[in-house]
Amino acid sequence: MLDNALYEHDVKRVVSMELPWEQLRNSSVVIAGSTGLIGSFLVDVVMQANAIQNLRCKVYALGRSEAKARQRFGDYYGSEWFDFVSHDINRPMDPGLFGPVGYVVHLASNTHPVAYATDPIGTISANILGTYNLLEFAAAKGAARFAFASSNEIYGENRGDKEFFDEAYCGYIDSNTLRAGYPESKRCGEALCQAFRRQKSLEVVIPRLTRSYGPTMLMSDTKAISQFILKGVRGENIVMKSAGTQYYSYTYVADAVSGLLTVLLCGSDGEAYNIADESSDIRLKDLAGLIAGMSGSEVIFEVPDDVESAGYSRTTKARLDGTKLKALGWRPMYGIREGLERTLNILKSNVL
Repeated sequence: MLDNALYEHDVKRVVSMELPWEQLRNSSVVIAGSTGLIGSFLVDVVMQANAIQNLRCKVYALGRSEAKARQRFGDYYGSEWFDFVSHDINRPMDPGLFGPVGYVVHLASNTHPVAYATDPIGTISANILGTYNLLEFAAAKGAARFAFASSNEIYGENRGDKEFFDEAYCGYIDSNTLRAGYPESKRCGEALCQAFRRQKSLEVVIPRLTRSYGPTMLMSDTKAISQFILKGVRGENIVMKSAGTQYYSYTYVADAVSGLLTVLLCGSDGEAYNIADESSDIRLKDLAGLIAGMSGSEVIFEVPDDVESAGYSRTTKARLDGTKLKALGWRPMYGIREGLERTLNILKSNVL
């Protein structure tokens, strides 16, 4: 994807940020979920930082599919600073298979509605068993820091008392439902991080991602925004399966990764940080209309099937407060309109 000028520009903008990159120099980072939306962009950023800033930072890209990794990261396979490690994080990690490890970033998780409904066990296990295994590995390797990518969904449903969720907010989740597997397991993953911090003196930070999108999205992603984007790329009508009054925060992948790196390198041990900015807050129906307008199509309505309904979030408003992260110096590079335009343009040139 780095042969796309827009995408390369996004990656280099993150590399050019004023971050303490020296912390990564002559170190290494293990990235679980390396072929996903966030993980693949993060791999590209670190590898570009190696090339531009001569960081000499080893990237261990974890994933279950060697074929998928070769397709996505083929250009890196000849580099001494890149290793793909085929591993299911639901199994323990062997510390002896790795050299020195500086940082561990846990991005591996089901993150879309159909997966929540059809693979609820896998959804929960990656966020609990996978997190435990990666934390054990990080502690055994004496890692400098562990980052657990959490989610806006840990806040639950808005109780009507807040316009924006700050990091201390705790809404309502009905835990006795299939759909609760994702937010509840993310909450448990955060608790595991705090337990390892206390018992094993492992430094942890928790970037809380909101609904993220971008050209690195998987074609199998069933989130509403991902489906809207895919329809837009193909010039098809945008399909709405609700009234679209849901009011959410969204983040373009370049901003999500720049926020994650800010938390990893500048955040305080034990703290959680929302990666969000209100310039990308939008109602679902307006999001659909925006993408339709950009792609010359229309918005139509369909009734969701039972599997889709089972995986949908019932939250009607989830706007995140990014003040805490901005205090570390982070600012988004793109608002919702420009992020969507870049996503559509990059995907049109790379997918079609």
